[in-house]
Amino acid sequence: MRTAGRRHLGSCGPEVSALSLGSWRTYERLPAHTGIAIMRAARAEGITFFDDARYDDETGAAPIPTGYSEVVFGELFRGAGLRRDEVVVANKLWWEFWPEQDAQAELDGSLRRMGFDHVDLIYASAPPPGMSTADLVGAVSGLITAGKARAWGVLNWPPAVITEAVQAARTLGVAPPCAAQLPYSLVQRPPVEDPAMATALQAGGIGVVASFCLAGGVLSGKYRSAGAAGRAAGTLDQPRVAPAVSVAGELAALAGRLGTTAAALALAFPLASPAVASVLFGATSPEQVRENCAAISVLDGLADEDIAALRGVGSP
Repeated sequence: MRTAGRRHLGSCGPEVSALSLGSWRTYERLPAHTGIAIMRAARAEGITFFDDARYDDETGAAPIPTGYSEVVFGELFRGAGLRRDEVVVANKLWWEFWPEQDAQAELDGSLRRMGFDHVDLIYASAPPPGMSTADLVGAVSGLITAGKARAWGVLNWPPAVITEAVQAARTLGVAPPCAAQLPYSLVQRPPVEDPAMATALQAGGIGVVASFCLAGGVLSGKYRSAGAAGRAAGTLDQPRVAPAVSVAGELAALAGRLGTTAAALALAFPLASPAVASVLFGATSPEQVRENCAAISVLDGLADEDIAALRGVGSP
């Protein structure tokens, strides 16, 4: 088993692998044996950080309307033979049914569906209307006190609210957030590179878990061929996808000169940032896991001028 680079999740969080495996809109669309093979491949590559989330069924075949993603994740996790004490598992608080359902009830439901007794990291989405940031911090810290989570992070929060949460944690004498999951790619550099965000993260000792790093797979180059299949295939002309489409050829050309793949090079970009603790990606095959995990060795082999050329792809 390889040892993918290890990094601490902020100043107070657990040690995690530099690459992490996500599950968003993935496993319920695959045969169980493929999902198991994906998880095993990730673990063989040294990945110790696995991300899950509850979302509504989109297949029309799930036995429950929401949260079946968590059921499948737990079944595949056990089917793959992963040891719970060797990995970091993350999940999300959406506040979807708040205030009728508080933080503990929401997480209890997720744990029940996953078949786990705790998560190692619980992300909280931004406070819903009627909930103060201090109240959110108190509610999430209660999950840690109860042993249902080991640490917590924030999900797509603006810098001002992150700062407010850190201050609230200090006032309450509880653990601050150790992680912020934020989109970060060659074509989406804000909010991670925004000065206000950088200040908030550094002051709070918070590590970035970079998401959407392949821009929905577009930066991998898979959609450069006419008629290519995939979830993003029908969105390539949309404004939010167009920037990735426009630089996919340039990235592929640079990858060719450097003897690697566009996907590995695209993932090496966020990996190179000192603000980033882990880079999150999803995969639909074990081969894709292995190809993406090459990003660590690719980054290690890049000269300064190569990194400058990489940063030039899609640069504003």
